[in-house]
Amino acid sequence: MKRLIYIVPALVFVGIAVFFFAGLREREQVAPDVLPSVLIGKPAPDTKLPALDAQAKAFTPADLRAGHVSIVNVFASWCAPCREEAPALRALAQLKGVALYGMVQKDTAQKARAFLNDVGNPYSRIDLDADGRASIEWGVYGVPETFIVDRNGIVRLRYAGPITADALANTILPAIESAQGPS
Repeated sequence: MKRLIYIVPALVFVGIAVFFFAGLREREQVAPDVLPSVLIGKPAPDTKLPALDAQAKAFTPADLRAGHVSIVNVFASWCAPCREEAPALRALAQLKGVALYGMVQKDTAQKARAFLNDVGNPYSRIDLDADGRASIEWGVYGVPETFIVDRNGIVRLRYAGPITADALANTILPAIESAQGPS
């Protein structure tokens, strides 16, 4: 009976350790940079924001349902990876049948405009989400993030992080091609 006092806690400890170890193994199967989005397959949020400044035109929810694929890129002037993805965004802006929209998150119009003057402005329209509320509706975890929206306004992809050449070729362009197909 005295042995049971020592064996039961040891067995409970081993059981708990196996449970937690199994949970860790399960998490390893999901890439750590893949963040889930509840928006995939659903309409883009119905957010209405002001234009970045007098030089820019704002995009609206109607623009996201205008019969073309839309790319919504969330960025900020204080975001170093946003600077890295500028060449990929310029390439996306050249695609036929695709509109590239920018959403400036938690930034000022002056700083965002200076950033765009420095790296180049690939966006056809730019909204200012100064307080970050629209970004919350989009489910943005951090900048940069990019959303592919099909011609009917349905979110088809959410990509977190800077768009690299590899991400452009293997993730973004295939998602755009898929979004251009029949819905």
